[in-house]
Amino acid sequence: MAMQAPKGTKDVTPKESYKWQYIERLARELCEDFGFYETRTPVIEHTELFLRGVGDTTDIVQKEMYTFLDKGERSITLKPEGTAGAARMFLENGLFNDAQPTKMYYLYCPVFRYDKPQAGRLREHHQFGVEIYGAPRASADAECIRLAHTLLARAGVQGLSVRINSIGCPDCRPQYNDKLRAYLHSRYDGLCETCKSRFEKNPLRILDCKEDGCKAISAGAPTILDCLCGECEAHFAELKTCLTALDIPYEVDPFIVRGLDYYTKTVFEIVACGNAYNGTVCGGGRYDGLIEQLGGPKLCGTGFGMGMERLLLIAEQSGANIPEPKPVKVYIAALGDAPRAAGFRLADELRQSGIKTEFDHVGRSFKAQFKFADKLHARFVAILGEDELERGSVKLKNMGTGEELLLPLADLAQAVRAAGIQ
Repeated sequence: MAMQAPKGTKDVTPKESYKWQYIERLARELCEDFGFYETRTPVIEHTELFLRGVGDTTDIVQKEMYTFLDKGERSITLKPEGTAGAARMFLENGLFNDAQPTKMYYLYCPVFRYDKPQAGRLREHHQFGVEIYGAPRASADAECIRLAHTLLARAGVQGLSVRINSIGCPDCRPQYNDKLRAYLHSRYDGLCETCKSRFEKNPLRILDCKEDGCKAISAGAPTILDCLCGECEAHFAELKTCLTALDIPYEVDPFIVRGLDYYTKTVFEIVACGNAYNGTVCGGGRYDGLIEQLGGPKLCGTGFGMGMERLLLIAEQSGANIPEPKPVKVYIAALGDAPRAAGFRLADELRQSGIKTEFDHVGRSFKAQFKFADKLHARFVAILGEDELERGSVKLKNMGTGEELLLPLADLAQAVRAAGIQ
């Protein structure tokens, strides 16, 4: 049997990686413009982090985490999402002692969830996300939404819409939970077994269930927007004001709750609706109690995460124009031991001068080297044989026009620039 990647994982080949790099470059440039700085956290974390942060009644913790005991009998989990690890890093490194807010992002962050693989959502996928700690105003939520919306638009995703909700805070959510339990009580038998286990401890999670029966029951449930306290109402009103100021159309969707227990107040999703794709491409919100829940000070947080695979998939399905890698500028075609040695040095000289250059490492004939240079779409081939080497020159052929120039061998990089090749 041939070796294969595990189910739910996918290789990124050299022919595809430029697409990832393009999106990553857009994300980095945007984060820099918005004043975010990169953070990198381990792929593995102690399992307790996700039990305390993500919540033990979520689908992620109950069904999807990759958890194992290491050789020291410690429970370790491959991180299933990015925020909990970023919060742990923020806390462990004492960043809460700095002047706030702290604005950071993570990119090409591998996350692992044991679930049925689907298009754009694998068991190992990668997230781009941002975090803001220490910014209590709803303008920080709106800034995250603007950044995510801008990235998706620049990546070429079509038909974007923003959906927002507030899920309250520890002060007003208990009242809603009581109201939701009262509604669900007569419909309890129609719930799936997982949601039955959530009924007492965390009924809000039932609204996030993907089972058809539970979704049908949840459709008629009371909304939390009728139970918000004054502070949460004011925060939600400010968010809407900020989005209007940014000219970002939005829709209030009272059934967005997100799949993680750390959310408070703002939750949002950005949805793409096009001919080839219809679904959520980004989700996030506010998590004002997460740092405190992990043992830190009372400090608010907000942010979002989006899957890179899904983003790339829908960008391509939307017809996004992802620029291909720049072709090779100069291919060094050398034949014979001495010309090969000289050609190898020339290739390095051109590269050190910032000129994209390739050199034959196979030992092809001149004819084969020209065919390979054509396959690489090289703009020029620098021909170096015994005669050229003896004269201290190199023949430069324009692969598009067939024109040939005889250039001095010394300081070839300067001669290449003088020919207008770079």
